[in-house]
Formats: sequence, C-alpha cells, structure tokens
Amino acid sequence: MKIQERTGAGAGRSAAPVQPSVGDRLPSPPRERKPALAALAVLLILLGALGATMLVLRVGDRVEVVKVTADIQAGESIGDNATPVMVAADDSINYVEWTKVEALKDLKAKSTIYKDTVVMGQMFAAGEALPAGKASVGLALKEGQYPTGIKPGDTVAAYRTGANNSGSSDSSDNDASSSASGGAIVTDARVTAVKGEGDSTVTTGNKAVTVLVDEGDAAALASAAAAGEVAVVRVPGK
Repeated sequence: MKIQERTGAGAGRSAAPVQPSVGDRLPSPPRERKPALAALAVLLILLGALGATMLVLRVGDRVEVVKVTADIQAGESIGDNATPVMVAADDSINYVEWTKVEALKDLKAKSTIYKDTVVMGQMFAAGEALPAGKASVGLALKEGQYPTGIKPGDTVAAYRTGANNSGSSDSSDNDASSSASGGAIVTDARVTAVKGEGDSTVTTGNKAVTVLVDEGDAAALASAAAAGEVAVVRVPGK
C-alpha cells in the first residue's frame, strides 16, 4: 500500500527542469563609454574642415603682375611690351604688380629678359646698367648703311666704309682693323635702341642706332661712326 502511494506521488511531478521566472534574469553588463575617443573624432573632423577652408582661400589669393611680351635687352626699358597676368600671391617673390607698370617703364633691364617672363623688381635698375666689359656706342646711319627692319635685339656686324686708305708711310702706325677700308670693326654688336621714322629728331631715311659692344672695340667703332664711315649688317645672334 505504501509503495503505491509513493508511485502515485512521483507520477504527478514533471521531468523538465524548472525555468526561472522573467524577473529572475541576470542583468547585462553596462556598455562602456569612451568620451576621449569621441572628442578626438570631433577634433579631427574640425581640423579637416579647417584645412579644406584654408586651401580654398589660398587658391583664391591671387595678384595681377607684369609679364613681358617681347625680349627686353640689357639697358632697354620695358616700354609697351608688357601684359598683366594672374599668379598666386607669395611675399617671398618680388613680383612687379601691374599697378606699378608705368613706374617700371622708367627703369632699365640689367640683363636680357626673354619673352613671356614674369618680371621681378631685381631685374631692373634706374639708368642704363651695362654688363661688365661692355660699352654702349651710338651710330648715326644713313639710308643704305643699315638693313631694312633693324630693331632692338638684333645682332649686327659693323664695317668701315670710308675710302681713306692712302697707303702713306705712317699708315702702319694705325691699327689695321680700324683704318683699312671695308674692314670689320665689330662682328657681334647687339642693337639696344633704334630711332628713325616717326622721330622728329632724326632726318628721314636716317637712323640713330645704339649698339652694345665689347669695351675693346668701342673706341674704333666710335671713331668710324664720327667720320660717318660705318655700315651695319644683320648677322645670326649667338
């Protein structure tokens, strides 16, 4: 009888494990917050935006400066051979701003400035600045003593054209290159200035030509020019 009661009592029990109630679940661990990383991310975003803004502003910071449109020889003025161009502003470069182009025309080039060069202040000086070892000689040439279209920048040879070659005994005392008729006085003079048509100070058909020569040739060329015994021809430039 007791055995049956025990069996009946055990039959009413479930074999499945007892599940905990909802209120008995374990709490999940709290999510870890990292404020330092969040602040760093915000800082990087701000720095990137600032850099992009500065780049845009820098690209837009431009200035109008002078560029030459033709070769300017040593001792020449820029004249009307200039045009404005836009470049990025840079305080370390001595650009000549376009607003100063008129004042620049009163200065002379220290050395040859080639076409399409953006000029800088140090390229010019007040007055004619001659290269070392060079001299500037003026020639008054009549029509037929110079080639058509002669202009500043040309390279010319100067020849003696006088007929005063007497052959007297004292002719040996003179330098043969400066006394002989038809002799080349200078073979590579550089034309720096030309005055002629349209200039009221020059007789029609004549030209006043200024050339740059070696100092050693200046005296002979000036002497022949004073006697009106010089003709120039255009030759290939060096």
